[in-house]
Order: sequence, then structure tokens, then C-alpha cells
Amino acid sequence: MAAPGWLTPRRRPATARSVLAGEAAAEAARKSESESAGGVPEPEFPVAGDTRAAAFFDLDNTVMQGAALFHFGKGLYKRHFFERRELARFAWQQAWFRIAGVEDPAHMQDAQDSALSIVKGRRVAELTSIGEEIYDEYLADRIWPGTRALAQAHLDAGQKVWLVTAAPVETATIIARRLGLTGALGTVAESVGGVYTGRLVGEPLHGPAKAEAVRALAAAEGLDLARCAAYSDSYNDVPMLSLVGHPYAINPDAKLRRYARAHEWRLRDYRTGRKAARIGVPAAAGLGAVAGGTAAAVAIHRRRH
Repeated sequence: MAAPGWLTPRRRPATARSVLAGEAAAEAARKSESESAGGVPEPEFPVAGDTRAAAFFDLDNTVMQGAALFHFGKGLYKRHFFERRELARFAWQQAWFRIAGVEDPAHMQDAQDSALSIVKGRRVAELTSIGEEIYDEYLADRIWPGTRALAQAHLDAGQKVWLVTAAPVETATIIARRLGLTGALGTVAESVGGVYTGRLVGEPLHGPAKAEAVRALAAAEGLDLARCAAYSDSYNDVPMLSLVGHPYAINPDAKLRRYARAHEWRLRDYRTGRKAARIGVPAAAGLGAVAGGTAAAVAIHRRRH
């Protein structure tokens, strides 16, 4: 006979802390097994107080489910920034990404061109304000709890944490701030007098460009890349992952999974079928309050020149 509904224990949704606790227990079990077998235990990571170490996280499908630019597009469509046929194109690109599991350069270029044409002539302040609303509407409930917990572990160790993404730097900075991270490196759209021109500054922050951004930021911050960590789902980010001493493949596509295994990189996969827990964490004090960060400074410098 089944127990009455009020006696049935309710299953609580996993939080960032519970996910991190679970992973810590699993790591401890593996370490114990290694020690009992006479192996050499792995050192604790991240190392608390190591200020020359930092962490770099890809955004799409690593920190959040799907592509941030697609969800941002949905929010702009809802606000009548463009027509249904353009939303359909965004939806097709997102569907292709989910099915194929890899980023297609042609799709990315098309999405980039579409986004630039949509924001051309709009004020930066307007889009930033709307971006805050879109985070609450579409992005907060797509954050992977496991990846969020990994980022928090670095913050708790006293390290800085940056998002590194091809998404617009304004969008990336909003997400970083909401998650209490240090800041973000993202694609910079040109603006003059606070108005978007419809052109990029340089190129999208994708593939090798991400590695160059991380290298430049590390030099400016006095970081030792051999002590840093990087996290991504995409084979396209191998240049960034290869820069650091602690590369992680998170929710990896097929090519990255093979590459990570061949190079003995750590893997994490949070695609368990359950919906990502809603995480709308306000900016934390201390490290999380470092809004804008180096990315904003770089963006301002580029716009002025």
C-alpha cells in the first residue's frame, strides 16, 4: 500500500552547493581508492589563497544551456526589435546547435550579422537595461548548477573568475555579475556616442581569439597560466584550454571529448536530462563585486580608438 502523499518525502532540487558537495564526495572517493591502491593522491584544486591562479569559463553550453545570443534574440523579439522571420532564423541556428553539438562558423557569422543589424542605431544603455530583464526571463533558469558550483569553488578559494565568450560583452558582463563572477571577456560591438554603429571592433571572440584574450588578461593581472583553469564544451576552445595547467571539458561535444580523453583532461557532463536549477544569484561582495573588470576597460579603450 502506497504511503499517503503527505508522508512521501519530497525531493529537493539540487543547488550549487549540493552539486559541489556531491562532486567533492566523488573526488574524495577516487582519491581514497588511489591511496589504498598505492597511487599518488591528486593535490587539492583549486588551491586556496593562490592569487596567481584564476578560472576562465566558456558560456554557451558550458555555464548555461544553449546559446546566450539566441535567448537574447528572443527577448528582443518580444520587445518588437525585429520580425518573426528573423526569430525563425535564430531558432533554426539554435536547433542545429543542439542536434549537431558543435558550433558552425557559417551559422555563427549569420547570427552575428543579424544581431548587429538589429542593434544598429540603438543606444548601449537601452540594450544593457533590456539585457538585465532578459537574464531574468530566459537565462537564469538555464544555468548549469554543476558548472556554477565549479566557478564558486574558485571564488571561495580567493581566485578571480571570468566568462570568455563570443557573446556580446554587455550580455556576458550581465551574466557574470548576476552569478557573482569577476567579469567577462566578450565580443565588442562598436559604438559612437553611446550608439551602436552595426560594426564589430575586431572580430568575434571565438576560437583562437579567446586564447589571445586570456593570454592578454593573464599578463595584465600577473597570473600564472600553468596554475589557472579553463572550462569549455567546444572543440573550438582547445586553444584556450591548452593555455592553462588545468583544462576541463564540460558537457563536451564529440570532438572535444575524444581530445580530452587523449590528453587526460578532466571531464564533467551535467546533461542529465533534468532542467538546470534556476540560479539568479545577485552580485556577491568582494570578488563578485568587481563589475566590468578588465573586459570593460578593454572595450572602452577600443571604442575610444
